[in-house]
Amino acid sequence: MLHILVLFSFLLVSSAHAGVVDFCVADLSAPQGPAGYSCKPPAEVTADDFMYSGLSVPGNYSSLFNAAINIAFVDQFPGLNGLGLSMARADVNPGGVIPMHHHPGASETILIAKGTITAGLISSDNTVYLKTLNEGDIMVFPQGLLHFQVNTGKTHAHFWVSFSSSNPGLQILSNALFSNNLPSEYIEKTTFLDDDEVKRLKALLGGSG
Repeated sequence: MLHILVLFSFLLVSSAHAGVVDFCVADLSAPQGPAGYSCKPPAEVTADDFMYSGLSVPGNYSSLFNAAINIAFVDQFPGLNGLGLSMARADVNPGGVIPMHHHPGASETILIAKGTITAGLISSDNTVYLKTLNEGDIMVFPQGLLHFQVNTGKTHAHFWVSFSSSNPGLQILSNALFSNNLPSEYIEKTTFLDDDEVKRLKALLGGSG
């Protein structure tokens, strides 16, 4: 009986090791499925697939939000594929904002590198958690919850963002309501905003209808 148990244990360990791969660098030429991209053939993988220098500079600034986001998701950094992580860089001028949004596919952690940021999140029972963060502070935003960041200091703010997915997804609340062709009457009924305000926000954010 003992030798059977030993053999069974060996087979389990061997099977587990046989299914392990070191990495799955994304083949960006292939379609992306629910589980991510398929793997680039190992013989085609190079050291460049495991590094990305794009976050050395800010992203493109939005004049509306007075802020910039530069991302390192799997589409920019193929080596992240299958690893369950990604990063971004946020630069926010005084008074600027990363507007209310959520990530359907990931939790988010921010690390303040420079300046002062007031950040908040709203739980599913509508409890608000609000903190003012300074250099070196970290704050986490659980997956799917609405959250935002505002530069409440007097100088430029810069922070690093990490996500628990290589493709966390993003939906900005104001854009979801006012940047599309959802008829104004339904927005007014569901948000209790008047017609003039809905039209103003649609004009600001590029919506119609």
